[in-house]
Amino acid sequence: MVVLRPQVWLPWLWLVLAVLATGSARALAAPSEYQVKAVFLFNFAQFVDWPAEAFPRPDAPFVIGVLGQDPFGSQLDNVVRGETVNNRTLVVERYRSVAEIRNCNILFIGGNESGHPDEILMALKGRSILTVGDADPAGQRGVMIQLVNENNRIRLRINVAAAKAGNLTISSKLLRPAEIVGGEG
Repeated sequence: MVVLRPQVWLPWLWLVLAVLATGSARALAAPSEYQVKAVFLFNFAQFVDWPAEAFPRPDAPFVIGVLGQDPFGSQLDNVVRGETVNNRTLVVERYRSVAEIRNCNILFIGGNESGHPDEILMALKGRSILTVGDADPAGQRGVMIQLVNENNRIRLRINVAAAKAGNLTISSKLLRPAEIVGGEG
């Protein structure tokens, strides 16, 4: 079992609390699975390094994309609203198909897209896009980060080799609490 050190989980806890504090009366309830996953997506932007060529212009925004059915609703938009990463504004874009993806840095692949991960990943090959999924890990092999719900806790499964193939560097702060899958490249 992985034990999280306070310096790893404390910033995440503050973000979850901030998300809840900005909500309505539901803020008193435990966060939903997708509220937590929205905070994870935001944090990935801070714990992964992208090459300069991953951005079309020096002032281009940092894009978090959702492919397929969007399980977040407005939650992801609320988490990133007004935030920046490395002096880049964060924006959320939604895509019905992989062909619509132009400039994207993190791509959440919805569960309804899990039936054809090879096609999606082949279309993204050679691009520095952090792929994140939450469907059955066996159904999304090659996805860089899996957000797995185990006993109502979100666990990370990170494929370091896939991230390296995308020219991405994942911080050890993110790797420590994760299960490493697919080899380390």
